[in-house]
Amino acid sequence: MSGRPLDVLESSLDEPVTVHLKDGTTYHGLLAGYDQHMNLVIDPETGETERIPDEEDFAVAVEDTTIIRGDNVVTINA
Repeated sequence: MSGRPLDVLESSLDEPVTVHLKDGTTYHGLLAGYDQHMNLVIDPETGETERIPDEEDFAVAVEDTTIIRGDNVVTINA
């Protein structure tokens, strides 16, 4: 997938994403929304609520709607 960042986010709405934050935390869920600052709204994927090992840290499968401030985001994998 290529293109401008906001175009990529638009095409990834309601799709599973993995979001890596500056503090090493990783979140898995469905991309429910975003804004021009890349603030993200992540909804839970059905059936996944446990912590999943991921490299050196833990990946958190979101249990509730989660809002992530854009300046904390390092990468978004769609």
